Amino acid sequence: MPDVEEKVPLKDPGDAECRSCKPETSAPTREDRSGPEAHPACLKDTVDNVSKLSNKIGMNHDFHMEEKVSPPSSLTGKVKETMHNAFWDHLKEQLSATPPDFSCALELLKEIKEILLSLLLPRQSRLQSEIEEALDTELLRRKAEHGALNVPLLSKYILDMMTLLCAPVRDEAVQKLENITDPVLLLRGIFQVLGLMKMDMVNYTIQSLQPHLQEHSIQHERATFQELLNKQPNGEKNLSLEALGMRTPRVLARSLPVLGLLDHTTKWLTQAAADLTTPLPTCPDASDSATVACSSPNKAVGSPEPPSPTMVLSQGFLNLLLWDPANEEFPETLLMDRTRLRELESQLHRLTVLASVLLVASSFSGSVLFGSPRFVDKLKRITKNLMAEFDSRPEEAMRTVSEQVSQEIHQSLKKMGLAALSGDNTASLLGQLQNIAKKENCVRSVIDQRIHLFLKCCLVLGVQRSLLDLPGGLTVIEAELAELGQKFVSLTHHNQKVFGPYYTEILKTLIPPAQALEAEVESL
Repeated sequence: MPDVEEKVPLKDPGDAECRSCKPETSAPTREDRSGPEAHPACLKDTVDNVSKLSNKIGMNHDFHMEEKVSPPSSLTGKVKETMHNAFWDHLKEQLSATPPDFSCALELLKEIKEILLSLLLPRQSRLQSEIEEALDTELLRRKAEHGALNVPLLSKYILDMMTLLCAPVRDEAVQKLENITDPVLLLRGIFQVLGLMKMDMVNYTIQSLQPHLQEHSIQHERATFQELLNKQPNGEKNLSLEALGMRTPRVLARSLPVLGLLDHTTKWLTQAAADLTTPLPTCPDASDSATVACSSPNKAVGSPEPPSPTMVLSQGFLNLLLWDPANEEFPETLLMDRTRLRELESQLHRLTVLASVLLVASSFSGSVLFGSPRFVDKLKRITKNLMAEFDSRPEEAMRTVSEQVSQEIHQSLKKMGLAALSGDNTASLLGQLQNIAKKENCVRSVIDQRIHLFLKCCLVLGVQRSLLDLPGGLTVIEAELAELGQKFVSLTHHNQKVFGPYYTEILKTLIPPAQALEAEVESL
């Protein structure tokens, strides 16, 4: 499952008394996940935050949390920086007073002790006792009352403990703190690094619990879906997990939108099975670089043999990336994933245009020029920067892209001492790039089909194996395809695990006889 990183807002962990004597430190909070699109009013989508986070972690093997840092130039960033500076200036005044005022320092040390204790594992009882004793709040308060609180010595102990508890990636940051002699600057640095260490511990815990959260998410979604199916009219026609010999766990506070029975899911899989036996149309003839293998490598060939359940599901998931927004018959089992699927569809669309531009540009650049990674990266940046405009104004966006790409090719050819493009070639380059704005453009159609072929291979073989043998024209966007493929596989894999029993029952009616059908479906 993906990755993708998740950035969540962080709050002050110490909402205790004397807030003015505490700097803000980082602690994770949950981030709301956008739900599916609105459906008829009779359908409700009330998902509690715990279930949303569990689902997000379960679907993404690389899920991790990060502190959300406001840009220094933003209003939020400026206000936060001002408040932080005011606090640390106040602490400096207290420690510089005669006699020193340790009130804020005591609150800081108390907070530091709580953070250090939160970084310990249950089995580290000896370290827990040691920290409790060394940073005993009452003992430190009595020392402060007698003016005997040694802040530098306590800071040294804290640094030693941080060195012991931090992940290897934080070793350098902790070592830098050891060179700071100013007690206020040192305490400020300690809090910054402790915030990073807390996030490290949170992400370590998430990774440890990930298999359990994934299983919980699967069982929970499946049970909730079945419960709502049982409440629909004509309930006797509903698929039942009990009938499949599966145990339904306790349903938590969550609901999924369900459109009656599974009619739309059945139609979706039926269409996928039909697509596998219908040849795809070839794109029309085109000239110049547009003649690149117009017959799609994903072309289906009619066969008397029925398609396998795995291939039907793969084709079905691919069809979702081409779903007509006006078609309300969206599969009931994928309503929760509809927003994600539309995001993937948009990403696929942008990659199709990007690869099409690069393919056309390569035929005019020559192998020497296009073999330069810097040149290719420049063309990619030019095209990516105009993707937002392409969605609303494709013709204008491609005119701008064609002009900038043509200019970059001319300049690069000149710098490398290569022959410049002739007037006819320049006109042809501009024309072919501008034609990419048309959906029926041959190059664009071929690239689109090849990306779909890549995604189908990802479902069957996995992303890494599919990257080893990319169809022509896609190697220049390998990194982008890897990201898209991983997201798509993660989504479909999770959905299939949740709704595999339902898909099994439906596919039995589409692909008779179904030998070892359930095992094949669940192994997708």
